[in-house]
Amino acid sequence: MTLVLVVDDEPNIVLSLEFLMQQAGFEVITANDGETALLRVAEQRPDLILLDISLPGLSGFEVLEQLRAQPEHARLPIIMLTAHGREVEREKGLALGADDYITKPFSTRLLVEKVQALLTEGN
Repeated sequence: MTLVLVVDDEPNIVLSLEFLMQQAGFEVITANDGETALLRVAEQRPDLILLDISLPGLSGFEVLEQLRAQPEHARLPIIMLTAHGREVEREKGLALGADDYITKPFSTRLLVEKVQALLTEGN
C-alpha cells in the first residue's frame, strides 16, 4: 500500500489530512515537527510527503533541503502544503525541490488529484 507522510504541527490539520488520504486509499503516517519527519522518512520510507513550512524546530524548508541533499530521497515526491501564500515562499519551496506548492485553504479534491498524479509519475 502507498504510504503518505503528513507533516504539520496543527493537530486538526493532521487529522483532516490523515482522514482525506486514508479515504483516497493511502496508508498514512504523521509527524508534528521537522526532526520527527526526518526520522519517519528514514525509518518508514514514505512514497510521498505532505509538508508544512511552519514547524517547531526544523522548518519545512529545512526538512525539504535536507531530504533533497540525500541521493536516496532526491526523487521522493514532496508537496509543500502551507498557509504561506507569498510568491517568494512558493518560489523558495519549488527552488529547494518541492514537486508542488499548495496554499491553505485548499481543495481536498485537487490535493488528492495532485497526490495521485505525482505517485503515478513516479512509477
